[in-house]
Amino acid sequence: MSRVLVTGANGFVGEALCRVLMRSDHMVCGLVRQAGQLQQGVTEWVETEADFAGIDANWPAELPVDCVVHLAARVHVMRDTAADPDAAFYATNVEGALRVAKAARRHGARRFVFASSVKALAEGDAGRPLREDDPPTPQDAYGRSKLAAELALTRFGEESGLEVVIVRFPLVYGPRVRANFLWLMDAIWKGVPLPLGAIDARRSLVYLDNLADALMHCATDPRAAGQVFHVADSDTLTVTELARSLGRHLQKPARLLPVPASWLHFAGRVSGRTAQVDRLVGSLRLDTARIHAVLDWQAPHSTDEGLAATARWYRSTH
Repeated sequence: MSRVLVTGANGFVGEALCRVLMRSDHMVCGLVRQAGQLQQGVTEWVETEADFAGIDANWPAELPVDCVVHLAARVHVMRDTAADPDAAFYATNVEGALRVAKAARRHGARRFVFASSVKALAEGDAGRPLREDDPPTPQDAYGRSKLAAELALTRFGEESGLEVVIVRFPLVYGPRVRANFLWLMDAIWKGVPLPLGAIDARRSLVYLDNLADALMHCATDPRAAGQVFHVADSDTLTVTELARSLGRHLQKPARLLPVPASWLHFAGRVSGRTAQVDRLVGSLRLDTARIHAVLDWQAPHSTDEGLAATARWYRSTH
């Protein structure tokens, strides 16, 4: 049994991780910004200072932990309104993460699991699944901040003896999903014709419970120390296949128009949405062989099972 502190424990991934940890009899403390938002069984720690500025001084004396899983972050948004997005992302995702890691080490933690993103590495796979040691080429402020945090935390781990584990993952879906995935389900549910019937590029996804299970293994398995892992579902779908599968599970067949990808790229350039279209029709696959080989980890759920669970949640809300 391990004692695990989860930052962002009330978030989309955090809630799932806390459930998985408690199910495996680990003691869990959740670090959140507002009280009363954690599930039963999770010890609550409320920390309101921006970017974890006071975490070291405010660390509870009665809170020994073996591992911290750092999920809290300034997340990627399509239209950032910050005057200096790079500075805003750096303050939270790099300096904030380092503060948590340093405080954790000072208070006895031996391991720090950092939830990064595939965007720290690339926006596309250039013809083959991305490996952990591929040269990073982040394309936006969010991705740059995640890469900078990976590098800074790795250096701190080497200097301090803290076992830093970095986990990169693609789009996460599951019950309570938001943003583009929810938009896609809304469109399918309403019968909106979508120009997604001829996209053959494949993109990795990860089901929420699969990611939570992988993060638990990274937090508790001795073999994970010092590793960088890619985590994704075993199946890799095209956007066309994804929309059709969602339609089947929503019991609302997707209305897909066979618009060539080249037309969508042109429409993206004309409308100033090139990046958005590239993320929709471009290939982005992750090579997950390392976590399978090092930790003997396998995703406990198939993509179809994950999509079915997500669709059941959606149907229950409509």
